[in-house]
Amino acid sequence: MDLAELIGLRPVPCGGLLVALTRRCPMSCAHCSTGSSPSASEAPDQEQLLRFIGSFGAQDRPEVVMLTGGEPLLLPGLAARLAGLARARGSRVALLSGMFFARGGRVPDRIMRAITALDHFSASLDVHHEREVPRADVLRALRAVLDAGVAASIHLTGTDADDPYLADVVADVRRAFGSRLPMLVNEVRPLGRAAGLARPTPPGPDGTRATPCALAAWPVVAFDGTVAACCNQWTVDRRPVPRHLRLGHIADDDWPAVRERSLGSPVLRMLRAVGPQRLHARYATSPAPTGYCRSCHALADRPEVLAGAARDAGGRVGELLDRLTTGQQLAAGPAALVRRTGCARYAHLVELRPEAPNGPATEETSCR
Repeated sequence: MDLAELIGLRPVPCGGLLVALTRRCPMSCAHCSTGSSPSASEAPDQEQLLRFIGSFGAQDRPEVVMLTGGEPLLLPGLAARLAGLARARGSRVALLSGMFFARGGRVPDRIMRAITALDHFSASLDVHHEREVPRADVLRALRAVLDAGVAASIHLTGTDADDPYLADVVADVRRAFGSRLPMLVNEVRPLGRAAGLARPTPPGPDGTRATPCALAAWPVVAFDGTVAACCNQWTVDRRPVPRHLRLGHIADDDWPAVRERSLGSPVLRMLRAVGPQRLHARYATSPAPTGYCRSCHALADRPEVLAGAARDAGGRVGELLDRLTTGQQLAAGPAALVRRTGCARYAHLVELRPEAPNGPATEETSCR
């Protein structure tokens, strides 16, 4: 599974499931949006998580399960078991790692066993990670992953599109790997420990035009086992989760129940189709709070908006709206999604098509 396909599924309602295996991480990066640390202890109950993934059906399953953290490879045995369960039911499995294990450039056997159980492996790379694990070591470890036959990519983060660090890493990776290693490039957001590092998020649209929310497409299993409809870290960490964004808990619910709630919710359909600001503009009796995500959270206290969404996006009309919006975003392609939600200058890098394993491993072409 290459990166373009993985990102391409992002707007598909319940096309994927995000699972935070643990908040613990051996690194303490200054920009960490999840607030992970070596001492963090939050994690879903493992047996409940295995039971939840085991509830996938051959015709009722996410296309992909994305294992995240914290650092999911602190639990390599659990990651491999979850991957085996999901793949046996027809899902594909990806994992995002901070590469704590790559010092020296080698991949320990227990880590490699977990990686080879996956369909895609992604490495986080940024200036903060490089202070703890050198870039050269990360790239050597990624070469070992590719040589093991596992599709891989880099999730690269910088301050903004003009950050020289991004240009330097992109050129370095392209020289070393050519198109064998696609990249998803993002900018630091004001979340978690990055709140004081990132530039403030712009207020967002005023509701005069539709701005679909792809973050409301994939359910996410949070660190306490709560299943939320949104992967924004502010939502994942907030308790209680706003009612319209809570899909259940892995102690009580299975995948079919979570999927039914996500696909059947009129307000989630409308969020995926037009975004929260448009909902306020259309139905609210008072102005929306400033900010895209804040205006979404505020919907829990706007009964007139929820009633309007239920009226206009219930039943088959809502199902059609969901399908049409998803189809439009799929037709636009994964790079279009990254231009909207990530770093637009480097969006094309998600669509690099890896060469065959025996193809050329180097390329002198720099990023355009």
